[in-house]
Amino acid sequence: MADVARLAGVSSQTVSRVSNGYSGVTEETRRQVLAAMKELGYRPNSAARALKSGEFRTIGVITFGLSSTGNVRTLEAIAVSAAQEGYAVTLLPVAVPTQDEVRGAFSRLSELAVDAVIVIQEVHLLDEATLSLPPHIQVVVADSDAGDRFTVVDTDQAGGARTAVRHLLDLGHHTVWHLAGPEESYAAQRRADAWRAELTAAGREVPAVVRGDWSAESGYRAGLGLADEPDCTAVFAANDQMALGLLRALAERGRKVPDDVSVIGFDDIAEAGSFLPPLTTVHQDFAEVGRLCVEGVLHRMRHGGAEHGTTLVPTTFVVRESTAPPPAARRPRP
Repeated sequence: MADVARLAGVSSQTVSRVSNGYSGVTEETRRQVLAAMKELGYRPNSAARALKSGEFRTIGVITFGLSSTGNVRTLEAIAVSAAQEGYAVTLLPVAVPTQDEVRGAFSRLSELAVDAVIVIQEVHLLDEATLSLPPHIQVVVADSDAGDRFTVVDTDQAGGARTAVRHLLDLGHHTVWHLAGPEESYAAQRRADAWRAELTAAGREVPAVVRGDWSAESGYRAGLGLADEPDCTAVFAANDQMALGLLRALAERGRKVPDDVSVIGFDDIAEAGSFLPPLTTVHQDFAEVGRLCVEGVLHRMRHGGAEHGTTLVPTTFVVRESTAPPPAARRPRP
């Protein structure tokens, strides 16, 4: 660093500010320092810098599975937001959500030297005490109901689901069937609970839940059964992938969407507008969830612990061509 400072004609402190990306350096001085670094082949020693500052500029992410759209897109948003703040991300997937696996993940993250941790907890753990995290590590949890113990950031799952059900009831459907996600998923539970609550509040019949596993194939299998239900005119699918499988099953059974059956998904994946027909769905702002997770964990690092609680990111309802009034409501009067 002293060599770079001499060649650039600046102080070692200025070289340090440039190499760490800090403000307060003119653009001309920054160019001089960068040119000197390049000429001398200088690269900042991140390990030495961490020893001096006590900060590794790395955020650990523990996630219980990468098979769902929500987890993958949340992880992507966290990585982008962390990079914008000058932090790297170290990922540790946990195959089995148990106390031992969680402890092992935190042990490995400690060995890899991280400043804080974001936990994407899409699935239920074995009991309420299972998520026992080391007290000295700052933690933010995404997609969980642990707001009484941790800082949590989540999509407003219930609000999005209730909007979807209300849309179908307002179109004139007597009731709405639900193609739910797996039982162990927090998101699936909240969407199913909201679907049931909205129907009950409207005084409507609540059909039996049809269960899938987030995949298009499970939506297809469930859809074959729903297609055989003569009173099924509207289905709220807990994610877009299952809705895709449902659309295929209904088409194979000769039930047109939306003429015979209306379908709504959840997530608003990039391909939702290219389904046949284009899918009405609930849009999740994964980028905002990721940004708030990074913002929250950095705030805890810089200012100490924060109060526990949950921040909900609003959803947006996207109306496309897969919903319409039920067949009876469209019949011409004699």
